[in-house]
Amino acid sequence: MLSTLIRLALPTVIVLFMTTVLSVAETYFVSGLGMEAIAGASLVVPVMMLMSMVSNGGIGGGVSSAIARARGAGRQQEAESLAWHTVVIGVVAGGLFTVAMLLGGPALYRGLGGSGRSLDQAVLYSTILFAGAIPFWTLMLLQAALRGAGNVKIPALVMLGGVAAGLVLSPVLIMGWLGAPRMGIAGAGLAQVLCNIGALAIVVRYMRSGASTLRLRLYPLRRAHFSAILGIGLMSAINAIMAALSITALTAAAGAVGVAAIAGYGIASRLDMLLVPVMFGFGTAAITLVGTSLGAGDVARARRIAIVNVVFVAAVVGVIGLVVSMFPQLWLGLFTSDATVLAVGAQYLHIVAPFYAVTAVIFELYFAGQGAQRIAWPMTASVVRFAFALLAMVLVIQGYASLTTAFVLVAASIVVAATISLTGFFRTRWGQ
Repeated sequence: MLSTLIRLALPTVIVLFMTTVLSVAETYFVSGLGMEAIAGASLVVPVMMLMSMVSNGGIGGGVSSAIARARGAGRQQEAESLAWHTVVIGVVAGGLFTVAMLLGGPALYRGLGGSGRSLDQAVLYSTILFAGAIPFWTLMLLQAALRGAGNVKIPALVMLGGVAAGLVLSPVLIMGWLGAPRMGIAGAGLAQVLCNIGALAIVVRYMRSGASTLRLRLYPLRRAHFSAILGIGLMSAINAIMAALSITALTAAAGAVGVAAIAGYGIASRLDMLLVPVMFGFGTAAITLVGTSLGAGDVARARRIAIVNVVFVAAVVGVIGLVVSMFPQLWLGLFTSDATVLAVGAQYLHIVAPFYAVTAVIFELYFAGQGAQRIAWPMTASVVRFAFALLAMVLVIQGYASLTTAFVLVAASIVVAATISLTGFFRTRWGQ
């Protein structure tokens, strides 16, 4: 069972890790533009994470779960129809993100503490990034469809190619290498958009070919198929939104302290993003295996898969958390030598990183719940974490607590949410 999970998860883990490395590399290149540029990018990161979480872990989870169940029950035509409905959802959702961020982005970043040049940098970066939301959404959902069908190779190869292109294109556009115009932070956004468009073109061409086990072709739009995806996808999207808003709340708390605090928290929390590929990769593998097992009527195997997955991922992520909590300079020193920025980042890692294993429990039970179409308890856990993050933000902004206290509340919320998730898993019956 573990070997099957690893076989399905490893390509996604490796490529998502490389994608996060690209994000970290962009942070490194942007750091050469000054503290205002780092702060500007840090203001946009929570919103970008929101879009990634909603598309991948939210609606994408609904896509993978619905297609895995259809395939597990032997309904291939239904699975392909679901893939076409995925494209429609991607275009609509991406368009909504574009409109929302073009109209509301400046006010949002100002509310998060951005001002002066850091605000200008955030708005510029955001405008370019979210102008390309439609290809981003469509790409993420089609890759989720392929993973739901058990095809992890093609999404992995496409993403790996996109990362390789981004590692070249980003510094070229940011720094103006090879005769390209020096675009600064705008170059980071443009590089991401161009890579997403290229990757989407490759995925669509593959899924239209005979080589794909999940063909992309026109089907009549059916309410039942939208419901199969969005019934779990929308609830999961709300879960993802609360997770991203929790990060946004902490960014706002850091913004109340100062630009250096935003930069310090932004750099430290990027490590959280570096661990997401492991949790997401194994989580999506769990969705496929749990959904397929339940589609075939094997409830006991589905629950065993969920347990094995939780234990393994928590062990891997927990070791990393313990190391960086004891030696935060190993991570923070890659990006800055500013004493104030380092102090904030070290505080976060000292307090929160020891609980990374517990965070993995929350993540993996959430993905297992998606595969089983049982997400009420994971949703409850997310509400609790969100409430803690809002409390931390209010206390810091109102002057009742320090940023260190906010980080302690984050750690406490992880423990409480994990307890809720575990309780729900053992109390909830799974069935077809």
